[in-house]
Amino acid sequence: MDQKSTHSQGAKRPGPWTKGPGQRGPGGAAGGARPPRTTDGRPGGSSRPGGRSGGSGGRDGGKGRGGKFAPEFGQKIIDIRRVARVVAGGRRFSFSVVVVIGDKKGKVGVGTGKASDTALAIEKAVTSAKKHMILVKRTKEGSIPHEVSAKYSSARVSIMPAPGRGLVAGSSVRSVLDLAGVTSITAKLRSGTKNKLNNAQAAILALSQLSNPRENTLPKIEESIKTEPASADLGSGVAKD
Repeated sequence: MDQKSTHSQGAKRPGPWTKGPGQRGPGGAAGGARPPRTTDGRPGGSSRPGGRSGGSGGRDGGKGRGGKFAPEFGQKIIDIRRVARVVAGGRRFSFSVVVVIGDKKGKVGVGTGKASDTALAIEKAVTSAKKHMILVKRTKEGSIPHEVSAKYSSARVSIMPAPGRGLVAGSSVRSVLDLAGVTSITAKLRSGTKNKLNNAQAAILALSQLSNPRENTLPKIEESIKTEPASADLGSGVAKD
């Protein structure tokens, strides 16, 4: 009994890093090994470049959420419908989308797209709108030089300048004028149609008729210059007789 007691008293208690093989210490390393340390001496973590704890290619090292580039054109879906096509086996459904895009700096366009998926239909509509964009001539006040009106199918629209009044328009015409960057204008729909595509196309057709005030006076000046020499010759001939 005395030998056992003395043996137990003289034996050293195992420390935290003196575990036997196959056992795990407090740091989670097998065989009593110390946990890995990073290059700056901190325990744990990963010292690989690009990891979560640092590096230029990590989650926070790239562009991140705040580094996304703004799209070139703003877009707005003004109409989306589910349409069907009758085939031999029944009906096939697809989606038809009308999209207006613009940069709010004078460029605006309307496009349509149809596909079995809404995302693909929107992509087709945006591509079509980019192919049919126009450049709207604006004044310094954010208005238009003069009043214009147009008719597209059953839609009639009149667009008038209104400096200082703001954007007064409805239906899809408002979306077209907003994405075109016109801020002081009044638009009126002269027809009773509620077809958003026709109203948007009528607005595009009216805006494409805009011209600068100086361009409107050039033809009159040229006509007056052409008529002046003829009248002078006529007067000189009468005087000779």
